[in-house]
Amino acid sequence: MGKPHEVLNKYWGYDSFRPMQEEIIISILEGKDTLALLPTGGGKSLTFQIPSMMTDGITLVVTPLIALMKDQVENLKSRGIRALAVYSGMSSDEIDITIENAINGDYKFLYLSPERLQSEIFRSRVGRMNINFLVVDEAHCISQWGHDFRPDYLKIKEIRHLAGIKTTVALTATATDKVVSEIVKELELDNPNIIKSSFRRDNLSYIVRESEDKNGQLIKIARGVNGSGIVYVRERKRAEELAQFLEAQGLNAQAYHAGMSSSVRSAKQDDWKNGNCRIIVATNAFGMGIDKSDVRFVCHFDPPESVEAYFQEAGRAGRDGNKSFAVLLWNRSDIGRLRKILATTFPSPDYIRDVYQKLFIYYGIAYGAGKDQVMKFNLTDFAMKSKLHALSAYYALKYIEKEGYFEITDEIDNPSKVKFIVNRDELYHIQLKNTSMDAFIKTLLRLYTGMFSNLVPIDEEYIARLTRNSKAAITSSLIRLSGMGIATYMPSVRSPLLILKTERLDDKNLYISPVRYQMHRGSFEDKIESIIGYFSGNLICRSQFLLSYFGEKDSAECGVCDVCIEKKRENARAVYDNSIEKRLIEILLDGPKSLSEISLDIEDETRSYIELLREMIDRGGVEQKGELYHIVTR
Repeated sequence: MGKPHEVLNKYWGYDSFRPMQEEIIISILEGKDTLALLPTGGGKSLTFQIPSMMTDGITLVVTPLIALMKDQVENLKSRGIRALAVYSGMSSDEIDITIENAINGDYKFLYLSPERLQSEIFRSRVGRMNINFLVVDEAHCISQWGHDFRPDYLKIKEIRHLAGIKTTVALTATATDKVVSEIVKELELDNPNIIKSSFRRDNLSYIVRESEDKNGQLIKIARGVNGSGIVYVRERKRAEELAQFLEAQGLNAQAYHAGMSSSVRSAKQDDWKNGNCRIIVATNAFGMGIDKSDVRFVCHFDPPESVEAYFQEAGRAGRDGNKSFAVLLWNRSDIGRLRKILATTFPSPDYIRDVYQKLFIYYGIAYGAGKDQVMKFNLTDFAMKSKLHALSAYYALKYIEKEGYFEITDEIDNPSKVKFIVNRDELYHIQLKNTSMDAFIKTLLRLYTGMFSNLVPIDEEYIARLTRNSKAAITSSLIRLSGMGIATYMPSVRSPLLILKTERLDDKNLYISPVRYQMHRGSFEDKIESIIGYFSGNLICRSQFLLSYFGEKDSAECGVCDVCIEKKRENARAVYDNSIEKRLIEILLDGPKSLSEISLDIEDETRSYIELLREMIDRGGVEQKGELYHIVTR
């Protein structure tokens, strides 16, 4: 189908590519294994979407971000491009139908979460798909040295061989040289074309401020920089409190975090994108897939736990190429907090084993049982009933996840679903006998298709608006249908999911590798010390520090960060002081002078000449006798 530029214009409406995009696209079209490193906002998705549109077959996209997966599928559909997704929380019927559509339907993209690659329903049929490219998004997740290791990524290469996929594309925004090497090794990329865009951002000024009054600093930033901004905080509660504080100061701000419902988060995100909200105060739940080019500042109120996280989040400022600011606020307590996180994040192996067993007890699962089960998970309830500290239990569970025994997803919004469990003829007779339900059933059948064969996602609020009813009335009618044995009704739920990958093991068979434990702990400690080094140091250009971390060792100073600006000031002061000193020597060579006489002959509004005279006395070039200053002649 045409040329890359023609496809870009037809489906996305752009006339030109961003830097490096076309080079990556050509590499993929030539059938080369390709590893692309593009900074946040570099347009990674287009680099594989356009080659797929130009090639027969369907592209398999592996990504761990379910929310982003859903957004990309909806975005493609809005452009008239057929796309599918398989992720945790879908029923077996839904997955079965989706995979069959990927095999037999005219679809261009199938997005999958990594754990779904290992399911038998997928592995048994992937060989029947006409796959043109395998795309591994967030490829740094394959590296045990990376900041977001996912064990399922290590098995992606099995799918490549199983389906006979010839071309693999790996994409990431943040990867050190060590991580790049591991991506190539673990994906078994064949002589890959590694395309790495410079991470340098000339329009972005990195500023670090040490302050005990972070609130005051934030107000200065918000009032001093025009345009929209993002403020990152560590905790949900702080996001709420800080947004309220900014509002009280007359600044248009809203909070955003994962504890809010999907509809609330979407509304806040839309308000911010559309300019109805100027500042969003958020946890790191905000930002993935956000494409707002005119963000003028990103402020980290709390330092993150790694340079990778900081660089990715800070990089959301200034994507339009205009002057923007990435500001990090810190004080000494932040260093202690970050180092304390290390101890919390890596509880002892014995504690990890104890939490593992208590999790199965919580669900009532016996030894040797539980494999492949998917269940809703509530951390607070689990910790309370198991008599565990919630935060310590959370990190123990996350470590078990790294070992590959199970997975806990982020909170997922699962919409309400309905399926008629009677056939059309039976339903018709029921409608004749139940005139009160007749109109409601007709509405459902008019608004949604496929309800006799599938669980179909529905929206009670949408139905309520169309029928001029309350949402409660619609829900009541659906519950009544279910109670009458006419339909299956699954109300919407919002919850993390626990996916068990192995049966419950006893303590002797639950292996926590001491070598891997120390490796993970050491790697995390290095990351914490690196981010502390970034914000607590003031000698190295901020941009140089960041670029060096990601392997760009010979970059020039940016000239616009706080370190570079201070150097310029110091140099300017030195030049100015030299000129004042020369003038002082000229004045005193005419003979001894008092301070009042010197002040008449010198132009120095800062009165720095007085300090310079003292320095010249200390150096022995000038001496003071009474009220007069003399040049020392030898």
